[in-house]
This record gives sequence, structure tokens and C-alpha cells, in this order.
Amino acid sequence: MQALILEQQDGKTLAAIKPLDESALPEGDVTVDIDWSSLNYKDALAITGKGKIIRNFPMVPGIDFAGTVRKSEDPRFHAGQTVLLTGWGVGENHWGGLAGMARVKGDWLVPMPQGLDGRKAMIIGTAGFTAMLCVMALEEGGVRPESGEVVVTGASGGVGSTAVALLHKLGYQVAAVSGRESTHAYLKRLGASRILGRDEFADSRPLEKQLWAGAIDTVGDKVLAKVLAQMNYGGCVAACGLAGGFALPTTVMPFILRNVRLQGVDSVMTPAARRKEAWERLVRDLPADFYEQSATEIALADAPKFAEAIINNTAQGRTLVKVK
Repeated sequence: MQALILEQQDGKTLAAIKPLDESALPEGDVTVDIDWSSLNYKDALAITGKGKIIRNFPMVPGIDFAGTVRKSEDPRFHAGQTVLLTGWGVGENHWGGLAGMARVKGDWLVPMPQGLDGRKAMIIGTAGFTAMLCVMALEEGGVRPESGEVVVTGASGGVGSTAVALLHKLGYQVAAVSGRESTHAYLKRLGASRILGRDEFADSRPLEKQLWAGAIDTVGDKVLAKVLAQMNYGGCVAACGLAGGFALPTTVMPFILRNVRLQGVDSVMTPAARRKEAWERLVRDLPADFYEQSATEIALADAPKFAEAIINNTAQGRTLVKVK
């Protein structure tokens, strides 16, 4: 099989497509023939070496994949069954999805939900799964379509674009924040009612005019601080990313004076029952045309080039990797 192998030399990460034998795969009780994977922001950080994602080399990156079980020692899975995987440190500290095969723990796998196939599952991928968890967090925080406008930051990325499509389908008014004018038409097609420039979310005062009933933030740092300062009384922010930095230069005032909730969203270690619920929701709540307009399909050999595009903020939507 072919695999994208990351190695480190003189402190630099080197990415190359190389042949790999099944016997080299790490321990696990289920072996999966991979058909599809995707590139997420974390994958881009790993492949380019721009983030300290990988601790042990060599590594096969790819934090998600979809494929068919080749063999299984786990009674919950059988040869020929279609499955998907997101998270659990796969592609970070356990060889991941950018290869023809993976060997993983059965606990990490999700049976392919009815209504999805491998290609659609990876158009959604980790990014779309995270977006769904964020939408669920807003709902659990009491944010309803009638509550008011919801803002999505980093809206042209994988998480943001899926969040825009989900929120629109569920009846929310969505304001999308994007730093690139070239993405505006795309975000409108996904369902954004208006587009805001990222430069509008620079420095902020502790409290500003109340604008948002809810927010999904993929950026962090000053952008998240600005969003928090603009939340309506009783609003909820689902924070799932740090593309702009991990600092949070804010005060306690939005939380105390406006009863704002900041809900962190993690997709890596999400328990199995929550995963199942989120994937069932994705099948039901994503509009059918999302799969046509949100993904760029690439070959495995193109992954390093497109990882650079994600880091340089020139990619749009989801990047789907056809492994075979």
C-alpha cells in the first residue's frame, strides 16, 4: 500500500509518499482498508511541521478516515463492514488515515451511519463532526432560531463552513466571519445571511453592543474575546478552535454581567454515545447540496501541497482525500 510518511530531519518535518507493508502497522484489533480521508487544520499543522502535533516519528498523519474492515478481533466489527474514525489521537500518536490501511482499536471506530457512504463521511470528516458538536452545544445552551443571530468565525474553513450549512438548515440566521472576500459567494450559498470581515473582530472593550444570541468560534484569541463582548444576555459561545492563537484576552464581565456561557467543544475524546448522536444528526441535518459545494477532492500525493494551502489560509471548505 501507499502511505504518506512524516519523518523528522534536522528539526524539520519531511512528508513523502512511500510504500508500506501491512506488517508495519501499529497494534490494534481491527484492520481497515481505507478508501477516503480528509485534511483538517490539525493534519495541516502535522504535515507542514508548523505545529507540534507529532511527537514520535515516523508517523502516518490523518486524523480521520472511512473504509472497509479487512479483519477484526473485535466482535463488534466484521470483515466487509464499512466504518469511519475521527479523533482518539489517530494521526498524532497512532498511525492515521493517509494510507491504504490502518490498524486501530475497535473502541475508536463508528459503524457507517445509514444514509452515508465513505466519501460523504469524509466530506464531513472531523471538521463537520466538530461543527455538529458545536451546534448541539448551542442548542443545549438554550440558543434557538428565534433567539437571534448566530455568528460563526473562521467560516470559510472546514468547521466553519459546515457550521454555517447546519445552522441555516436548522432555521438560524447566520453571520459568517471570513478574512477573504473570495469566500463570500461560497458562504452565501451555504446559507450565511451576511458576511463580516475578520478585521471587524480585532481589539475589543470588555463589553460591547449586544449582537449575538450564539456563536461558534474556530479562531480563539482576540476574535473570541470580541465575540464574547458582543454576546446577548444569556447567550452561548461554542469554542472549538485556536487557528488565531490560544490566548483569550478578555474579562469576566460578559460571563457575570450578561450571563454568557463559554462552552468548550472537543471532538477527539468524545464518548461513543455522543459520537453516534452527532453522526445521526449530521445525516439528518446537513443539506443534500452541501456534499457538492463544500469539498475539493485530491489524491493522496497532493496532501502536502494542500496542507500548505490550509496553513496559508488559501483553502476553502473541506479537502477530501481519495486514498485509493
